[in-house]
Amino acid sequence: MTDRPPAEADVVAPARIVDARGRAKAFRPLPSDERAAAVARGIAAYERGAFYLAHEELEPAWMGAEDAGERELLAGLIKLAAAFVHAGRGNPAGVATNLRGARARLAEAEARGVDGGLDVPAILATIDALLAELAVLPAAPVAPSGTL
Repeated sequence: MTDRPPAEADVVAPARIVDARGRAKAFRPLPSDERAAAVARGIAAYERGAFYLAHEELEPAWMGAEDAGERELLAGLIKLAAAFVHAGRGNPAGVATNLRGARARLAEAEARGVDGGLDVPAILATIDALLAELAVLPAAPVAPSGTL
């Protein structure tokens, strides 16, 4: 082993993928068996109500997927997990924002024929019901402005 600095050819920079909205996203290829294991861990975390962990488990799978439909599905699940994290923190605006993002991404995955073995139409219906519930909640109180 030598103490030489790595040659330029030895350094691998993360690749970039352009998402459906035209934005560059990090891409760190992950073999399909490792992505499947990460997704299984993420779904298991969802089932336990460990939404922050679900988000963390799903993120490497999302970053490691090259297929646009798979990336949309995983991004939607990540946003859905984030919505539930915000719900636990009592942040209805964060819930609504993330539910809308989850819905858009999951609908795009469905349009591309990607479901990952999940009942995406049922998930979308649940998101729609949650958004409808949020729409009828009273607005959060606003702190008075000015000085005391």
